[in-house]
Amino acid sequence: MTNAFLKNFFQGLIIIGPIGLTIFVIWSVITSIDNIIPSVAREIPGLVFLSTLLLTALLGYLGNKFVVGRFFVDAVDRLLEKTPGIKHIYSPTKDVMSSFVGDKKKFSDPVWVKTNENPEIWRIGFLTQKEMADVEKHNYVAVYLPHSYAISGWVIITEEKNIKPVVGMTAASAMKFAVSGGVAGFHSDENIFKAPE
Repeated sequence: MTNAFLKNFFQGLIIIGPIGLTIFVIWSVITSIDNIIPSVAREIPGLVFLSTLLLTALLGYLGNKFVVGRFFVDAVDRLLEKTPGIKHIYSPTKDVMSSFVGDKKKFSDPVWVKTNENPEIWRIGFLTQKEMADVEKHNYVAVYLPHSYAISGWVIITEEKNIKPVVGMTAASAMKFAVSGGVAGFHSDENIFKAPE
């Protein structure tokens, strides 16, 4: 009876854990943004957060669709990239964010990378530089290898012959497969691993 209770308890944790963590993270983000203007947050909870979302979307729209908006965004971009001290924070943050979202996504070319010859081991990664001739690495490429269960990874430089394109998987599915440690299947809603009954 104790074993049955513990089994069901831990099964419940598996169900409620991700849901609870997701709600906690979303709530933390909303409340932290809401508390930028505490007086408004007390009167109308969520208004500052909603206003921030709408303003961000509006800036994105104006920055992409209108010449004046694009000119303004580019001017601010150039200023921040040339300001001493600030450029060391702004430039890497911009590069990382634009790699994942927007029109200039960098992680859009999933590849298999041979990382060991004997025994033969392949890892999934994303081709980020198709040639490295500028640094005297002819016939070499740069591949980003994401870590599982973490927002991190490393870049390796390897010969072109050691990579193969990933067939039958979108870039998003490949990232999900890599970050989940291979537990997520090759399609967005498929799981390879199922917990034993």
